[in-house]
Amino acid sequence: MQTLEISIYALGLLIALALIFDFMNGFHDAANAIATVVSTGVLKPQTAVAMAAFFNFIAIFVVGLHVATTIGKGTIDPHVVDHYVIFGALVGAIVWNLITWYYGIPSSSSHALIGGLVGAAVAKSGTGALIAGGLIKTVVFIVVAPLLGFLLGTLIMLIVSWVFVKSTPRRIDTWFRRLQLASAAYSLGHGGNDAQKTMGIIWMLLIASGHVAADATAPPTWVIVSCYGMISFGTLFGGWRIVRTMGQKITKLKPVGGFCAETGGAITLIMASIWGVPVSTTHTITGAIVGVGSAQRLSAVRWGVAGNIVWAWVFTIPASAFVAAIFWWIGTKIM
Repeated sequence: MQTLEISIYALGLLIALALIFDFMNGFHDAANAIATVVSTGVLKPQTAVAMAAFFNFIAIFVVGLHVATTIGKGTIDPHVVDHYVIFGALVGAIVWNLITWYYGIPSSSSHALIGGLVGAAVAKSGTGALIAGGLIKTVVFIVVAPLLGFLLGTLIMLIVSWVFVKSTPRRIDTWFRRLQLASAAYSLGHGGNDAQKTMGIIWMLLIASGHVAADATAPPTWVIVSCYGMISFGTLFGGWRIVRTMGQKITKLKPVGGFCAETGGAITLIMASIWGVPVSTTHTITGAIVGVGSAQRLSAVRWGVAGNIVWAWVFTIPASAFVAAIFWWIGTKIM
């Protein structure tokens, strides 16, 4: 692989841009981790984000680096990666995140980043720059992740309803307010999967610039720690527009429903992180919330809101790819 001729200043700028995206990922996707526990009134918003940030960071000690490997080496051909491609990919993802945050749409930061990589790589070298295996796995899980979250959320809700069928509503509410605190470890899956996506980008850049060997099996320790730190810091600020959509507009959640949604989502995310699949935490928890609502009755779900969210999922990769292609061209002129 040919080493990039890139100044240390340009390298530093791109790493900083990647960490800004990581911060925005935590900010944008904080809703995924805390919407259920806040909307059910189990925790105050400030307490919830602090707990989510903590679990995001300690995921560093629990989950491996399989997702970072998929992003860093399994999405686009490493030979086409240069500072212009990375610049376009990051700006494309950041712009899409800002647009969806402004309108309160729970889109996927993960797929915005992947779309950015695809758009910038294709703008430079055409479709031959794409690695089909990694992209197919990602696209397939656009469907599989929310479906699995839906099925697990529904199944856990039905099991809980059956087990506690003779309990009073007040007793159920008391118990599941406590249990929802444990299931809020969904943030562990969020941090474990999402922080690694930025990690993979920085790793790819360091390999391309010759600062890390192409056959390295893991990114440098400082990359791992800084990525987990930035996503946790971003989570502390929370994206409240999206929290309202996730926790209040899709379906009305009680503590028992919040517990079931978080548990189903957490199981899905942790499995995906172990398998090395860069899934969307947004898709996963949304599917679980819809599953919990529909397990009670179909009319409990606001299907119009859910449909709008699905459309955002469909447009995320092509929209961020389009923006990234534009900024790849701009990057070739200004960097």
